[in-house]
Parts: sequence; C-alpha cells; structure tokens
Amino acid sequence: RAMRAAATARAAMAALAVTALALAVAAWRRARPVREVLFFPSRPCCIEALLAEAAEPGAPARPCPCPLPSGDTALSRLVRHLLSARRSLDLCLFSFCCPQLGRAVQLLHRRGVRVRLVTDAQYMGLHGSQIGHLRRAGIQVRHDQHSGYMHHKFAIVDRRMLLTGSLNWTTQAIQTNRENVLVVEDADYVKAFQDEFERIWEEYNPANYRFF
Repeated sequence: RAMRAAATARAAMAALAVTALALAVAAWRRARPVREVLFFPSRPCCIEALLAEAAEPGAPARPCPCPLPSGDTALSRLVRHLLSARRSLDLCLFSFCCPQLGRAVQLLHRRGVRVRLVTDAQYMGLHGSQIGHLRRAGIQVRHDQHSGYMHHKFAIVDRRMLLTGSLNWTTQAIQTNRENVLVVEDADYVKAFQDEFERIWEEYNPANYRFF
C-alpha cells in the first residue's frame, strides 16, 4: 500500500512538472516579440470566423455559407495581427481597396480602438476604395495636398507592432501580386515609423492647408 501511495505521489509530481513546463513554454512563446514576414499573393480565403471572434470573443462559431476555404494564409495572418489591436491602429496607406481589410478596420473602430488613417488624395477616390466607407463610419482620415504621392504602406498596432512592406491594401495586390509585409515588435523601428506617422498626420491637418 505504501509503495502504491509513493508511486501515485511520484506520478502526480511528474504530471505537475509537465504542466508547469507547458505553462512556462506557453508564457515564453507569448512573451517573444513578433518576427514574421508575410509573402503574397495569398490564396482567396474566408475570414468570417476571425471577424466574428473579434466582434464577439468567446461566442460559438457560426458556419459561413460562402464557398471560400478558411485556413492559415498570408491574408488571414495579416487580419489576425490587425485585430490584435486593443487601443490604437495608425494606418499610412497609398491605396486601400480591399473590403475584407476595410471590415476589419471598421470592426476595430466599433470596438473602441482609436483608428487614424493617412492616405493619398489621388488614389482615395478610386473605384472600390474603402476610404469613403471608413469616413462614414466615423474613422479619422487625412490625405496629402501636393503633387507627389503619399506612397507609404505601413500600419502600427497599439504603438508596439509594425506592419510594413510593398503591399498595397487592394484585392489585386493581395491575390495577384508578388508582395511582402514585415511584421515586427521592435521598439526602435516602431518609434521611427510612429514619429513619421505623427509628422505626416500633423502636416495633413486640414487646419494647415494653404490654398492659392
């Protein structure tokens, strides 16, 4: 009986050790800064489950009737990073025509995340542009007032994560073009891009426009 008790105690201790190790590994993985490169084109995919989870965390998953497959793609990972925002999302985008990304940004705005968007004046009026939808939703949008393009393509999540690369936020770029997005949590890089965003945001303040 004593031997059985000792064996049971050893088994319990081993189970506790395994559990503690698993928790430690999970914590280490959560603490690691994000370092990821997303390559496009991305195959078409359904992101309804991601949007539903972000809108109602913990709610039962509902099947989507659309024929697109779900799964892990460059687009779904981009959306997942965006939806991780809890306080702020600053966007500096040359062209924004992808309705799926537009829905993700509007969802964040409805959730109380402060969203600011800088874009190019000549491209914001393109057919399919999401800029009008975002403005009507109450999201702050500013654009350039000069002949050169506002050609940046980056996003900053919660002042901690930077997403930047060649990708324009258009369906064609996502599904057809060879593009890239670098995703990093690095304080130095984030600060450099945040400073650039704040500089442009103030430069494009309508109160500072000068018309001749």
